[in-house]
Amino acid sequence: MQIEFNRFATQDVYAVQVRDDVFALPYKGPLVQQVIVAHRAGLRAGTKANKSRADARGGGRKPWRQKGTGRARAGTLRSPLWRGGGVTFAARPRNYAQKVNRKMYRGAMCSILSELLRQGYLVGVDVLQPADARTRSAKAMLDRLGVRDVLILVDQLTLELRRGTSNLPDVNLRQADAVDPYLLLAHDKTLITEQALRVLEKRFS
Repeated sequence: MQIEFNRFATQDVYAVQVRDDVFALPYKGPLVQQVIVAHRAGLRAGTKANKSRADARGGGRKPWRQKGTGRARAGTLRSPLWRGGGVTFAARPRNYAQKVNRKMYRGAMCSILSELLRQGYLVGVDVLQPADARTRSAKAMLDRLGVRDVLILVDQLTLELRRGTSNLPDVNLRQADAVDPYLLLAHDKTLITEQALRVLEKRFS
């Protein structure tokens, strides 16, 4: 399988040979959906917590005697019925992570990469380096390539790329060894360098 890459300086095109087991697989929608749901679930903090009647402060003694006061029976100040008491069904910290084995994750990533290449959403370029670390320079570079809502994959993050793209709301910069399936599908285009391509091949082959 071959991918066409653009030379940024001269705007001509050259072909790069890639592995078929990474970039030439059929699209498996149910597998991709399962892996993305698991990935998004793992990002949830799950840190919400309330105090139950056992956690609320106070209530060590009975507020008043059982009989003879004319009031309803009460055994503790920490009752959920009372102001300052605990919560009836108190929330607890929760782990939302779902298990996805390595083979499933690799299959989903290769399926997404193959589909991006088939649909023309994976754009190869030999080098991605703005003239300086300004937003204006990064935007000019992307305008020259004709992309807007884009995920940029590189092998190493440079100062110019990080600072230049940090203020562009529709640009997401990632190292190829840290990309996830949700990011690959969250943008209109994916820009990738040849070095980043080799990183993905090594990671998923």
